[in-house]
Amino acid sequence: QVLLLESGGGSVQSGGSLTLSCLGPGYISGSDCMGWFRQAPGKEREEVASMGGDSGGAHRRYADAVKDRFIIFRDNAKNTLYLQMNSLKPEDTATYYCAAYAGWYCPVGPSNYNYWGQGTQVTVSS
Repeated sequence: QVLLLESGGGSVQSGGSLTLSCLGPGYISGSDCMGWFRQAPGKEREEVASMGGDSGGAHRRYADAVKDRFIIFRDNAKNTLYLQMNSLKPEDTATYYCAAYAGWYCPVGPSNYNYWGQGTQVTVSS
């Protein structure tokens, strides 16, 4: 099981910001889809944002709940994916996971991703 290395989680007040980072192994490149998922206690894991490979135009996809607040981007030279989270709300509280798919397009559903990180906790207080 390949592990991606997430960092940047923490506790913030409502309205605050955090930026998550995900370091991937060298063979997961800008040509592959990478994304962020989250899972709150008692809930299913859900996609937050994903970014396709460069050959597909690096298409970004966002969940409705985070549109206009979160930004996904990557630094291919550093094999690192980021999630900038602004205007955080208590309902954003969850464990956030980085995932990668060995292909340029981003599949729908967490079960279709090949590689995962161990997760980083984000807690937003009101």
